[in-house]
Formats: sequence, structure tokens, C-alpha cells
Amino acid sequence: MAEEKELVKKENGLGSIKIADEVVSIIAGLAATEIDGIAGMSGGLVGGIAEMLGRKNFSKGVKVEVGEREAAIDLFIIVKYGVRIPDVALSAQENIKRAIETMTGLSVVEVNVHVQGVSFPEDEEKEEDVRVH
Repeated sequence: MAEEKELVKKENGLGSIKIADEVVSIIAGLAATEIDGIAGMSGGLVGGIAEMLGRKNFSKGVKVEVGEREAAIDLFIIVKYGVRIPDVALSAQENIKRAIETMTGLSVVEVNVHVQGVSFPEDEEKEEDVRVH
């Protein structure tokens, strides 16, 4: 079961709010899918197997550390060939930070982007052919 971090609302006395780490991972993964230039997510250091976007596991390639009020995100991505990597990484950082802070109220202290590979157009076509058949 996913570990939960507790965010306590002391000022209103209504109780506490608990957000699972997995929820923060999914938000970050979904925010990454919105960035043009990211071809897929990578398992990172574990296995290193690339997974194209559009599959159901949106937390793939995302590692989070969530405290009581802050979160740090590590994103492991595959970029499309020909894109300017610093621009794609910056867009991902900004979009992930905005999404997590808006949806959870957590303060995102860092979003580290780890580029694990480059996807070439012929790789994407082969992947789509495999999915269609």
C-alpha cells in the first residue's frame, strides 16, 4: 500500500488531510505528458526500460520525496530527437511544479529532470506499429 504523508490543517479544527506519495507521482507524470518534446518516461536507475507516454502507469519514471509541507521530484525522461533539451526540461519543471502546488497545496522545492535517452522518429513508428497489430 502507498505510504501516506499527513498534511495537518490546524487553523480550522476539521481534521487532517492525507495525500499518498503515489498521488503526487501521478500528478507529476501527467504534467510531464503535457510537455511537447518528451517522448516517454524511463524507469530511471532501476532497469532503465523506456516506456512510451500514453500507457496507464503515469508514475513510471517519477520519484517523489514528500514531507509534511514540501515535495521534491525526480523525473526520468526520454526526449524526442531534435528538441532543445534544456527548453524541454525547463518546461517540464515549471509544469510539474505548478500542477503539484495547485492540486495538493504542497510547496515543490525542486524538480530534477534526468534525461535517460533520445527517441528517434523511426523508433516511435515501430512502437506505434507494435501497438496497432
